[in-house]
Amino acid sequence: MAKAATIKVRLNSSAGTGFFYVTKKNTRGTKAANKLKFRKYDPVKRQHVEFTEGKIK
Repeated sequence: MAKAATIKVRLNSSAGTGFFYVTKKNTRGTKAANKLKFRKYDPVKRQHVEFTEGKIK
């Protein structure tokens, strides 16, 4: 069987609240060293903060 084109990644809050989002990342045509960074809403802190990619355990 073929390898999946996308993998699930966890976006962890940089505010240290423990809140996270789960999203998909395209593995084809992207470098493995590039980690996703998004500025998204953290409902625990009630502000927009930077979320960085981490592993799903």
